[in-house]
Order: sequence, then C-alpha cells, then structure tokens
Amino acid sequence: MITALTSPEPGSITELIERANRGEQDAVNRLFAELYGELHQMARSRLRRHVPITVLDTTALLHESYLRLVKVGALSVENRAHFLAYAARVMRSIIVDFARQRLTDRRGGGVVDLPLDTESGPPAHSPEADVVRVHDALEQLAAADERLVRLVEMRYFGGLTEDEVAQALGVSSRTVQRDWEKARLLLSIALK
Repeated sequence: MITALTSPEPGSITELIERANRGEQDAVNRLFAELYGELHQMARSRLRRHVPITVLDTTALLHESYLRLVKVGALSVENRAHFLAYAARVMRSIIVDFARQRLTDRRGGGVVDLPLDTESGPPAHSPEADVVRVHDALEQLAAADERLVRLVEMRYFGGLTEDEVAQALGVSSRTVQRDWEKARLLLSIALK
C-alpha cells in the first residue's frame, strides 16, 4: 500500500527521478510515495471539476495513475515539475477513458438504438460527453501547438501553478500566461 511520507529533500527527488529514468522500479515506487501528497491534491482537484461524471474517488484515481506509471517502466522526466506534468497527463487519460466507457455503457454498449418517434429534440449533453468534447478539442489544438496542450494539461488537469508549468516547459512565467490565454481562447472556439 502506498503511504504519504514526510516532505522530501530536493536532492532525494532528483536522485529518484534519475533512477526512475533508468528503469529502477523501486525508484518509481519511492518517487510516487514521496510526492503522494501533491499527487493526491492533483487528483482531488481533477475530480472536483468532474464530480458528476465519475464514481472514481481521489484515491482510486491516484492509484490508477500509479498503476499506469508503473506499467510504463522507465520514466523520461527531467525534474519534479516535469514528473507532475506527466502525472497530470496520466490523470487526464484516466478521466477521459472513464468518461468514454460511461458513454458507451449509457448508450447500450454497442446495441443499436431504434427511435420510438421520428420527432425528437437535440441530444442532451452529459458530463461525460463534455469531458470527451474537451479531450477532442485538445487533440485538435495539439495539431496546431503541442505546447499549448501540455500547458492545459498541467494547469487544468494537473492544477500546477504558472511557475511550475514554466519550469516544466522551460519557458518564462509570462510566456505561460500568454499561452494560457491563447489556449483558453482556442479551446473556447473549438467547443462552440
């Protein structure tokens, strides 16, 4: 079982990241345990935004993220912020996968619908459909600017601060602010 540990020393995180990048499974486990508090907060933040769509709780999302990280084997991250950004991407993936599964189940799991009448209103939007729409809009945005998508993942799905995003992307905080406004505008247009 994963448990939260006391605040790590900066050097120990760096060392764990280096070992995890070499594929040492124990280092991945310890890295996850050392950052458990921050990752738990990220998961709680993500689920708070998607409460209607999921029966996942914070711990379930966090542990599913852990399992996916372990499955990858060797990581390829540079620092703490980069690792948290990667974890945010994993959490996004889990939430989107869960939303798609719920949509499939709600629509009969592949069973063909036969309308009872020929006049029906527009389909109602579900929270699951909204999550999938945002994901699809991010996929479109990725074709134009991959960095904007990473930024949205880190800010929206990961709850990272502008400074943490700037460090992970290797840009200034002002660049993050400008890119965040640009990404929000482009996503707003894509979602209309």
